Amino acid sequence: MKKKLPWILGVLVVVVALIVAAPYIYKAARGGDDAPAAAVATAGAEAPTVELDGTWTVVPGEPPNTTAAGYTVDEILRGEPVTVVGSTDQVAGEARIVDNTLTEARFEVQVADIATDSRNRDSQFRGEDIADASTHPTATIVLAEPAGPAEIPDDGSTTTIPTQVDLTLKGTTVRKPVDVTVLRSGERLIASGAIAMEWTEVGVEPPNLGFVSVEPTGTIDFLVSLEKR
Repeated sequence: MKKKLPWILGVLVVVVALIVAAPYIYKAARGGDDAPAAAVATAGAEAPTVELDGTWTVVPGEPPNTTAAGYTVDEILRGEPVTVVGSTDQVAGEARIVDNTLTEARFEVQVADIATDSRNRDSQFRGEDIADASTHPTATIVLAEPAGPAEIPDDGSTTTIPTQVDLTLKGTTVRKPVDVTVLRSGERLIASGAIAMEWTEVGVEPPNLGFVSVEPTGTIDFLVSLEKR
């Protein structure tokens, strides 16, 4: 028994250390709170080379304005706030502009491809209790009513267009306001926005795992690069 005692004590020390360190290990796996939500970047913007009116289709884009969509949510981790960002580049869609007015827009996001840097979190997110990606594989953002007219600068600066969109997630559609930031650059039109959400609006109860709890609100984010069709 005396020979086993040091081994048992060693195991207990490791177990206690893991319990104490679990939240900090979790935060490290999450990448901390330094991951920003998608937003238009004006660095390297070029003078527009195509007319604004017409139909624009989503393209992959180029850094820093690569097409992406996902979510941003805050957590409380042992009393400390942590921001979590999940995103995917699997976004399709198009927008139509007539007389400087955004008349139509629809974007489709592949929910199962939304990822953070934690496989465990992503598995939970895609599961039935949250996004239920197997049953509802896509989320959509659709312009609910025309927005504008608005003058979109051609000098490499951005403008903000207030819009109303219908967001469909997990089979539930909610109408939400969102300010869309727009940039014209070369052959591209680049737009981003963050749709403020209460997760229960789409039937999602924010998880509470004891040492970490998810805030009841967050944003659905998008950054899309588009080219004339």
